[in-house]
Amino acid sequence: MQAQLNFLPQSSQMATITQRVGISDISVTYSRPKVNGREVWGGIVPYGLSANNFGTAKEMPWRAGANENTVIILPHQAKVEGKVLAAGTYSLHMIPKASGDVTVLFNTATSSWGSYFYDKSKDVLAVDVKMVDAAHHELLTFEFTETSADGTTLALMWDKKSIPMKITVASSELVMEKIENELTGSKGFSRQSWEQAAAYALGAGKHEQALKWINAATEGQFFSQKTFQNLSTKGNILKAMGKTAEADALIDESMVMANMAQLNAMGYQLLGAKNFKKAIEVFQLNVKNNPDNANVYDSLGEGYKLAGDKSNAIKAFKKALTLDPIPAVKANSLKLLKELGVNM
Repeated sequence: MQAQLNFLPQSSQMATITQRVGISDISVTYSRPKVNGREVWGGIVPYGLSANNFGTAKEMPWRAGANENTVIILPHQAKVEGKVLAAGTYSLHMIPKASGDVTVLFNTATSSWGSYFYDKSKDVLAVDVKMVDAAHHELLTFEFTETSADGTTLALMWDKKSIPMKITVASSELVMEKIENELTGSKGFSRQSWEQAAAYALGAGKHEQALKWINAATEGQFFSQKTFQNLSTKGNILKAMGKTAEADALIDESMVMANMAQLNAMGYQLLGAKNFKKAIEVFQLNVKNNPDNANVYDSLGEGYKLAGDKSNAIKAFKKALTLDPIPAVKANSLKLLKELGVNM
């Protein structure tokens, strides 16, 4: 019997990269050979399948790395180049061709050395991608080159070529499912959890579910309570559903609950929607509640200016300047007065 020192470093060092897509952490573990002056594509990486004189496979694809299998872990179902791949751990193999086409194989055998024991019957997915020119990489490198809320591009880069593949995950569906489960546990006893859930569902375009969750936060449960924030969220949900009249009615209800900063933000949001009449009404309420604050008069002035009411805009800006405004507010009032033809 011979003992082996399996802790000694290998010439092609192992690496792992991870990228989060939504709530899915996709990872790749691989070994990194060097170019070392060799011809890579069509050389040490043959085009097509290569003969195998060592393992059980008669012909084998490239191992997409060195040493043990290159392994990719997908914690949730994904699509690779538009094709469905179940959650799991897979070895990654590739068949580059002289044309620049590359077939990428996902195989359930993950603990082999290279592709010497490759078993085609264990392939669960094959996708075709294109090899492209890239900056020189001395070390074989996997990199997530692009990311979004629902996807990423995983690229193998070596020598002066890159092999990219697009991976997408149904992130919003996964999050919505996780929220449903969380709300049946202890977190479901908190109003804030339902508010967060509704805000996420709104952003994901799940309007009916968003409305259901925000309604639980505002009424009908022991933890329910109407607040400026959750009424504002409900208003945004109703607007997204095209229920404008119902949404506008919530503005009046939420205004009385709002503090100075919240009213100001609401006013500017209404200005952005070109609802000048309602924005001015909100700013006027803020002035009534905070008559000694320069900023609320400055905001009211902006509302009047955008609505085309020059006279009242000038009055509001001049009032702001009498209330010892902070430098930023003072500068804004003076700038907008100048635009209205008034020099102070």
